[in-house]
Amino acid sequence: MKVNDVEGLHRLANEFWEWRAWHQPATSDDIPRLERPEGWEPDWSRASVEAERQAVTEFERRWADIDTTGWSINDRVDYRAIGCAIARPRWELDYQRGWERNPRFYVYQALGPVFEEMVKNKPFDAARSAAVIAGLKRAPKLIEQGKANLEGRAIRPFAEATLEILEGIGPRLRDTAAALQPVLSMETRAAVISAAEQAGEALEEFSSWLGHSLLSMPEDAAIGREGYRYFLDNVALMPFTPELLLIMGRQEWERSITFEAVARERAKGLPELPLFPDQTSQIAAEAREENKIRQFLEDKDLLTVPEWVRHYKNLPLPPYLEPLGHLGVLDDLTGPHRLDEDGLRYIPHPSPDIGYFELSSARDPRPLIVHEGVPGHHFQMSLAWAHENLIRRHYYDSGPNEGIGFYAEELMLNAGLFDDSPQTRQVICNFMRLRALRVEVDVSLALGIFDINRATEYLQHKTPMDYQTARAEAVFFASMPGQAITYQIGKLQIHRFLADARQKAGAGFNLRAFHDYLWKNGNLPISLLRWEHLGLADEIETLDNGETA
Repeated sequence: MKVNDVEGLHRLANEFWEWRAWHQPATSDDIPRLERPEGWEPDWSRASVEAERQAVTEFERRWADIDTTGWSINDRVDYRAIGCAIARPRWELDYQRGWERNPRFYVYQALGPVFEEMVKNKPFDAARSAAVIAGLKRAPKLIEQGKANLEGRAIRPFAEATLEILEGIGPRLRDTAAALQPVLSMETRAAVISAAEQAGEALEEFSSWLGHSLLSMPEDAAIGREGYRYFLDNVALMPFTPELLLIMGRQEWERSITFEAVARERAKGLPELPLFPDQTSQIAAEAREENKIRQFLEDKDLLTVPEWVRHYKNLPLPPYLEPLGHLGVLDDLTGPHRLDEDGLRYIPHPSPDIGYFELSSARDPRPLIVHEGVPGHHFQMSLAWAHENLIRRHYYDSGPNEGIGFYAEELMLNAGLFDDSPQTRQVICNFMRLRALRVEVDVSLALGIFDINRATEYLQHKTPMDYQTARAEAVFFASMPGQAITYQIGKLQIHRFLADARQKAGAGFNLRAFHDYLWKNGNLPISLLRWEHLGLADEIETLDNGETA
């Protein structure tokens, strides 16, 4: 029997967030990193996976049994948001199925928590040092669980990509341990060497096991149209078919080419922006520009910048992180209980040989500040993490956030932030091209039109970008279907949201107020925000009626 109880929804939400903190898998995505509970012990045994499935089924039943009749739009939006949040683990377990298809999944489970602990810009006190040691010690158990789950099910392209990131993993872990030893708390320094050795041996043996099993593995990595539709309809709440996404992505790619052509003409005859001479110079420039951007937002009346929101900074890449930099984004966006800490990004030495995004920042830090820092991820998520509504504060899904981050780039371009540097305007337009291409790559990988090699080549030559960055993107997008579309499609959803808001308000439209609402509530799917803010439920009704099929 259905129960009409708003408080019951919040009880369900709180229980779900507590459960999710124990069971959400580690990934290389920086946005959904969690503050894990004390005593957290990941378990990916077959029995644990089945227990997770049962728990999700019970959450789904409890959610479906809630009657929202008579509720306010705000409460109904919260209800749908929790439905999306519950659909995420269902998607991971039964559609994406990285736990039984993708060997790379277990590299992240084994080393991801260690990486996430190491990126925090805090002293390695006893508790933090112990967390690093415990993470390394867990690796052999998780790898053994992975082998049991992957046997006869692992997909060859995923295994091949995993072998690439496992190359030299033993020596790299030894290098990490050696670099960690001087900074860990005294009582844990001896333990890190043996823990890293054991983890390295387990991962090297995993690499050997994969290599011997390759020829017997199936080739098809595509999740298929039905699985992809589940993500769009239930997790992302995007009222579009895969085929329509391809059209939208192609149109935006053509638009980005046009913008980039104009930007190129504007920069004609100007020299390439020079690299910073060293990390110190780049860090100082980033700090100056971050402050200027905050002031720019206020001066242009674009977005309110509360004084309590901490800064986004660059720091030199520490020696203990460098050997494992391939495991994730080298930043720390903090979290709901760390709002008194600065966000940060670790940077390599400026060089022409560093990756696509790092190279752009080594010439002008503003493009990455805008996307990753202010007004992008760190700033937006800080506002959302301070939300008085716990449902919105703890909603974890990188989709809306990446849409806002990409929207912020074009917003600042149009507002004039980069008018002083035609070369940087060209960089922003090239970013546009990449984000549009990601739609085609994501959908094509999911539907089996592209394989990982084709996606790598496509990104490398169409963006263009270096091979290593293109390869990393292709592997990540194949492993995480639906993630790569979030930048471009999320931005397009925001454009529609803003256009409808402006039409509805007429001369009374206030861009700053619109942005303040979007940024504060921006952890939730954009279709839900459009419904709440404007009373327009057509996108939700389209999904509920199955009209996107």
